[in-house]
Amino acid sequence: MIKHPLTLVCSLTALMLAKPFSGYSQTAAPAELSITKFSGPAITPSPACLAVAPTGEVFVGVDMIGSLGKDPGKGRILKLVDTDNDGKMDQHTEFAMVDNPRGIIVMGNQVFVLHTTFSNETGKATGMALVVFEDKDGDGKADGAPKPLIEHLSNTKYIQERGTDHATNGIRMGIDGWIYIAVGDFGFHEATDRSGKKLTMLGGGIVRVRPDGTEMEVFTHGTRNVYDVAIDPYMNIFTRENTNDGGGWNVRFSHHLQSGEYGYPVLFQHFTDEIIPALADLGGGSGTGALFMSEPNWPEKYNNVPMMADWGRSMLYIHRVKPDGPTFTQKEEDFIALPQITDLDVDGSGRLYLSAWDGAGYSGSDTIGFVVRAVPNNWTYKPFPDLAKASADELVNLLKSPSAVARLNASQELVKRGDQQGITASLKIASDAQLPLYARVAGLYTYAQASGKDGIPALVELTKDETIKEHALRALADRKALAAAVPVQPFLDALKDPSPRVHAAAIIGLGRLGHPETATALLQTKVPASFAAPVKDKEGPHATPNAAIVLPHLAVRALLELNAVDATVSAINSPNATLALWALRYMHDEKAVNGLIAAYKQSKDEKLKKQILTTLARLYKKEDAYDASWWWGTRPDSHGPYYKAVLWEGSPAIEKFLKQEAVKAGPARLDMFRELDARHRMEIAAFAPVKKAEPVAAKEPKIDLEKIKSKKGQVGKSSIEDVLLAVKQIKGDPAKGKILFTNQGCIACHSLSRSEKMKGPFMGQIGSIMNRERIAESILKPNASISQGFATVTITAKGNKSYVGFVTEETANKVVMRDITGAVYTVNTADILSRKELKTSMMPTGLANALSIEEFASLVSFLEQQKK
Repeated sequence: MIKHPLTLVCSLTALMLAKPFSGYSQTAAPAELSITKFSGPAITPSPACLAVAPTGEVFVGVDMIGSLGKDPGKGRILKLVDTDNDGKMDQHTEFAMVDNPRGIIVMGNQVFVLHTTFSNETGKATGMALVVFEDKDGDGKADGAPKPLIEHLSNTKYIQERGTDHATNGIRMGIDGWIYIAVGDFGFHEATDRSGKKLTMLGGGIVRVRPDGTEMEVFTHGTRNVYDVAIDPYMNIFTRENTNDGGGWNVRFSHHLQSGEYGYPVLFQHFTDEIIPALADLGGGSGTGALFMSEPNWPEKYNNVPMMADWGRSMLYIHRVKPDGPTFTQKEEDFIALPQITDLDVDGSGRLYLSAWDGAGYSGSDTIGFVVRAVPNNWTYKPFPDLAKASADELVNLLKSPSAVARLNASQELVKRGDQQGITASLKIASDAQLPLYARVAGLYTYAQASGKDGIPALVELTKDETIKEHALRALADRKALAAAVPVQPFLDALKDPSPRVHAAAIIGLGRLGHPETATALLQTKVPASFAAPVKDKEGPHATPNAAIVLPHLAVRALLELNAVDATVSAINSPNATLALWALRYMHDEKAVNGLIAAYKQSKDEKLKKQILTTLARLYKKEDAYDASWWWGTRPDSHGPYYKAVLWEGSPAIEKFLKQEAVKAGPARLDMFRELDARHRMEIAAFAPVKKAEPVAAKEPKIDLEKIKSKKGQVGKSSIEDVLLAVKQIKGDPAKGKILFTNQGCIACHSLSRSEKMKGPFMGQIGSIMNRERIAESILKPNASISQGFATVTITAKGNKSYVGFVTEETANKVVMRDITGAVYTVNTADILSRKELKTSMMPTGLANALSIEEFASLVSFLEQQKK
């Protein structure tokens, strides 16, 4: 069972083994493609990430620390060159030494790298940083030390304790010139960009920064372990990240809209009406590298699609995305099989490169891992020009290329030069209605970056062009430093545009421009009639596309960015009350509290009054300020609406008012206030439920694991290799396997159904992730690789108490553990003196020893059928 060797996974659902795969022989691709092994473990062991220059040089991030290693000095960036274009690396240089490389971008003579930093004095991790190296002399080696762009870009405490598991991951540049950074749910505290700007983020999402390391900002929030981003030519951003449920750890495919909240971990379950849902829950797996393929020499059926790697499934997927209002729907397809694929990138000639971890384990390996090249069968090499030597006219022509790689690199070279000829030409491209939209968008963003404030009038003019209006609005509001010079009228006009994409761009833009007087217009955004809180005690649709919720969601986020308390309070007793109350849920301002109470007293609408009470209950507490001293763990409390809730200045007024109204309502309606208290976890004593006699819980059968281990059947007397060979030949009886699942003790620590309480690694979908052989080996060798959440944890607590087990639930106030016999213990966080995670599985070796080969085959067959 597993621990993801990179930063991504918390996933039993991946359940990959540490044993080396047969490697390249397990690679498979469609017949239209040709795959060659580009480099092997002798050069590129443990490849965690890669990037390709448009001219074809491949930069590979070698990471022999993995996600859980602690010793520095085992990482590097290698530059690989295929001099004769035969698909095999001929030359390589060590470009730079960095530990835990997690993302690379190559742009001209600059190489951007995201990696873990270590102290030279202590040898301990000090955080993560986005840095840029330069190679001005072209010798394949970085010219000295890197320049930091963002420092402290992850949680130092938990990187030191756990490793880069859950940390900050992939980076990719969009045609808008921003570097987009995938942040895992460690989040970060006081990340500092090149200008000195500081930013704190509780949990995961996407952060972006300019290539010079300035203007750092949060793009989206509320994801779990997103590893990389795919960005299309129109700045649509897609991710394949872990889900939020903390049980099965499935994979979600999401479309990211700027300012959006995606809900992890406190909103996705009971407050899904407030989040942008993912486009799909895809079942077990572990998303890694991502790329939007848009290259003209690729077959049409495999082009203009997000390509998303899944380490857990050893597969590169294609997602067929289809526009749906301001967002998309999707359909997933298998594409290229590659053992524990980590990353992918494409060059300007259409050569796709993919890296394979290939079973290098959760601490990396110096003997396992490789890189492959994939090209269409009819592909021929076409040299990509040296852009540093290209003329302005040549660069401008590349902006019109059907190749996304060509457009991006030409755009950045033009922006870097900043000459008037290129600026004028890029505007001409943006304005040319005869050109394809991808070329016009590239021209527009090139012009916006190169012209700065001087370009605002031309961009305003482009908002009158229906074809490119959406992108002109986005470019106008893209840089907050220029917001004061941008007129708001084009955005207000666009709120009435029939295109939902234009409407979305206008809403986001108004939030960014910072004019509170525009809040009234934002409050006109319609909320769908279907808008309602999820059914009580039932998980909401956190991964069901819902285009109708996007615009009101974005309007709420814009109102929050404007801090539009006054306008929002004024709208409570208006036709726009639903949106106003939605926004007020997050406005922890005493003016908001007083306004809600006043509106309640004025209203005669009982439905509205109940909504106001609900909003006040939500405001009673707020999320505590994040100081990075804690993390919610792999199985967080997902009840919501806050994780670490605290009272604030407005709490006393809310409590007083709710108590008064409860008294007025009388005993018959007290249950309504109790429900509000329970849902929002106010913990007001007056609303405490009446205690009832606790039903006697059915005790799970205590299983004597030592007795099971001591028996010696055929399995215990045979070598693992012989057992695996036999299981390939003997099918067994799944019905008998179901009985053995209980008798052999598996049920003490594993659940098979979502309706059961989650214990150890979830087995309800293991058959969709692991083949028969790997299921068998994970039972026979549980310590070979440990499923996240099933590693042995030891806790020492006050009162000379100690606990050994695995964590089944964790909140800000308590840790719930289960020991190997199935006994459950709750430990108050305040009582914990020490906590340590061991590199051993809670699953004992030898639980199958007593079985005959036929019985063991039956157990494997039963597990193989679990594909929910």
